[in-house]
Amino acid sequence: MNKTRLEAFSDGVIAIIITIMVLELKIPNGSDWQSLYILAPKFISYVISFIYIAIYWNNHHHLLYTVKRVNGAILWSNMHLLFWLSLIPFVTAWAGENHFDRLPVAAYSFILMMSGVAYFILSKTIIHVHGKDSVLSTAIGKDIKGLVSIIGYAIAVALAFVYREFSICIIVAIAVLWLIPDSRIEKKLDEKD
Repeated sequence: MNKTRLEAFSDGVIAIIITIMVLELKIPNGSDWQSLYILAPKFISYVISFIYIAIYWNNHHHLLYTVKRVNGAILWSNMHLLFWLSLIPFVTAWAGENHFDRLPVAAYSFILMMSGVAYFILSKTIIHVHGKDSVLSTAIGKDIKGLVSIIGYAIAVALAFVYREFSICIIVAIAVLWLIPDSRIEKKLDEKD
């Protein structure tokens, strides 16, 4: 099976996710600075989520670039990732609407953790299909960066009930960690050329 349909479908879902998130940003009721200030939590949650979706889209693109053939396991692993990413607009709106209260921050952290787990599963599924000597396998190795991120999200979930500001800092720190596209795959592809 060709990977083109998988890429096109994934890109479409991610575009819809971003559209849903931006539609949650409502026009202010007034035309003064105070009206905008009231919307600040929603806008901040949107910006963080937009960055996360961009990170996932970028790294997903790199991940699929290494794929030579697609089977059912890869399709379902990809759908698993898209499922968790599709919940980001919900937790984004919930966290913003409730000024980053404890439970919405915990839920947001949980969805990010599950997205990270799903991405990890997708990458391991691709490696299983293409072999231990594949470009992806040699590029990411044990994927310490991915595992550290998942652990960080798990800590953020637990801390959200005690010290939500620290949870938010963890979420932002992990985004910064991934903000620069993962160059491990690009380096391996350049070596093969």
